[in-house]
Amino acid sequence: MNRLFLTSVKLEHLVNMVDDPNKTNIAFIPTAADPYDDKWFIEADRKKLKELGFSVIEVDLKNKTKEELFNILKDMDVVYVAGGNSFYLLEKVKESGFDDVIKRLLDKGVVYAGSSAGAVIACQTIEPIKLLDDPSKAPNLKSYQGLGLVDFIVLPHYGKEKYQEKFSKIISDYGEKNFKFVPITDEQSIVVENNNYKIIE
Repeated sequence: MNRLFLTSVKLEHLVNMVDDPNKTNIAFIPTAADPYDDKWFIEADRKKLKELGFSVIEVDLKNKTKEELFNILKDMDVVYVAGGNSFYLLEKVKESGFDDVIKRLLDKGVVYAGSSAGAVIACQTIEPIKLLDDPSKAPNLKSYQGLGLVDFIVLPHYGKEKYQEKFSKIISDYGEKNFKFVPITDEQSIVVENNNYKIIE
């Protein structure tokens, strides 16, 4: 049973995915933030997860082999992929073999949690997000195909004024291609269980 938690920034909802945060090991993957000088959002996420009671173990995807990643992550209860640049993140996901590893972990009952870019890469493709993120940060990325864990495309930070024009263009440009979009605000999250999803606030 695949269990996923996808959000823009709201991490409080994640506690509902586990029995007891104080007995939950969470792998914290900050890799998507590499292209940014100011990684304040990574610090904020790390702090919030610890405040919620989780035991946080940091895991960078860079310079890891598939087996190394699996051995590090196999005993985790939750794998949390933080935000940043979606294209850079997907590049490192594919280089490291994380795309195969996470599917093995989901089969073992591990929860996949992703915020912003971490939520976007769970989808079938990140192509429409090129209007939000800079694809040039991932010069070695050959395909925009995401992890394919859900059959829709998350639009995080929906409703934020600075992104609204870009969101409108994404929906306009890609809506005709039968892309299914699920927009979520910074106060909302998506919980996925057995291919059924619901938005929680």
